[in-house]
Amino acid sequence: MSRYKPNAADFKREQFRRYLEKSGVLDTLTRVLVALYEEPEKPNSALDFLKHRLGASAPENPEIEALRCEVAEMKEKYEAVLEENKNLKSKLAQYEPPQEEKHGE
Repeated sequence: MSRYKPNAADFKREQFRRYLEKSGVLDTLTRVLVALYEEPEKPNSALDFLKHRLGASAPENPEIEALRCEVAEMKEKYEAVLEENKNLKSKLAQYEPPQEEKHGE
């Protein structure tokens, strides 16, 4: 009678299965597949159904993209203003009398 000996591939598969289970992936996939199974009118594309239920197919909201662009522009302007402020302070320091002279007046 021969006994089955698990090999390295079996071990890796079992490790991966435990990882998916621990991270909640198996539960999530099971819920989505059950929802598809219980769907009275099956969708034309099961894959689109799964993507939609998992939130992967939601198109990027144009407002969000516009706000991201605006934030990036504001960051650039902010950095430019900081640099300009630094330069202006440096120039101003050239024309201001030293602190000791101000107190004597």
